[in-house]
Amino acid sequence: MEFRKRFFSDRLAVVGLIVVLAFFIVSVSAPLIAPYEPAAIDVDKVLDPPSPAHPFGTDELGRDVLSRMLYGAGISLKVGFVAVGIATLIGIFLGAIAGYYGGWVDIIIMRLVDIMLCFPSFFLILAVIAFLEPSIYNIMIVIGLTSWMGVARLVRAEFLTLKERDFILAERAFGAGSLRIIFVHILPNALAPVLVSATLGIASAVLVESSLSFLGIGVQPPTPSWGIMLSEGKEVLGVAWWLSLFPGLAILLTVLGYNLLGEGIRDAIDPRLKG
Repeated sequence: MEFRKRFFSDRLAVVGLIVVLAFFIVSVSAPLIAPYEPAAIDVDKVLDPPSPAHPFGTDELGRDVLSRMLYGAGISLKVGFVAVGIATLIGIFLGAIAGYYGGWVDIIIMRLVDIMLCFPSFFLILAVIAFLEPSIYNIMIVIGLTSWMGVARLVRAEFLTLKERDFILAERAFGAGSLRIIFVHILPNALAPVLVSATLGIASAVLVESSLSFLGIGVQPPTPSWGIMLSEGKEVLGVAWWLSLFPGLAILLTVLGYNLLGEGIRDAIDPRLKG
């Protein structure tokens, strides 16, 4: 109750939640609400400006921009959720092991984290993607495999604190095994910062996917993606401003929404962190 009260008293957090829910609903219902098929070509409607028939205009092939954006929402959010899911699972597993067992296990895992953090994430993703076939599945996997370090450090820090608490010492005294202590008693109490990190991570993953698609090494045409639409729009920016404006706004609002939501969750969990 206290969490809910603090969260809904934060107007920016509520705005973030509304934006996130709106884009989620749009992405799920795209096949039902899109006025046209995203790949439908109409040579008589090439680069038409926004109009009642095409509220967001058409692109260089006469495809409806609004329909492509609605389907693109699903692509971006799918990448975000799956990539963050992979990163979160890896981070929780490694962070829990490092924090609980300590010693040489902790040293090895933390040195691996340090090595991964030495490389800028985006350029590391670019390097890996360069050797793989560009596809939505490869993008999700690569983003997930290069984004787990922050979660691992958060979980490790929580485990280092919680494993010395009285209720954990009592469980050990009663003969509870390590796996039971880790997954039943410590991990549920260590997930609050992970939830915040995962929410913020979705925004980062959406931005990375859009950037890779913009560069031509992410999601490939004719699959609708906001990054691809931005890339196509820059070629005709002087005569078709709508091709860049609407996808750019969608990316901006999505990233902003998840950031506001993540910060709202963080402040609701621990008001002392509110800056």
